[in-house]
Amino acid sequence: MHARSLLVAGALTFASVMLASAKTYDIIIPAPVKVGAVELKPGEYKLKIEGSQAVFTDSHDKSFSVPATVENADRKFGDTRLESANLNGMDTIQAIDLGDSNTRLKLGQ
Repeated sequence: MHARSLLVAGALTFASVMLASAKTYDIIIPAPVKVGAVELKPGEYKLKIEGSQAVFTDSHDKSFSVPATVENADRKFGDTRLESANLNGMDTIQAIDLGDSNTRLKLGQ
């Protein structure tokens, strides 16, 4: 029984460390843009990666999740950059290079 308690305590500690280390990125969207099937209004957003989802949270704490594929680049990105394309008359974010990391998110995949 003692070993089981240690295992549970260890798992809880590991989970809390993983949650604490989840990085959030600040993103400013200057004009209406589509991300996956979601349309985001201009403003400041927090971006967090949760598994295979990119979660955007606006200044009113409303969250939007879109499918994302995480890729690792050969180099570290100096700052966060959005890559978009105009699809059907609307700017659509295709990918995000996350600043101070070598992580690139492909969105809506």
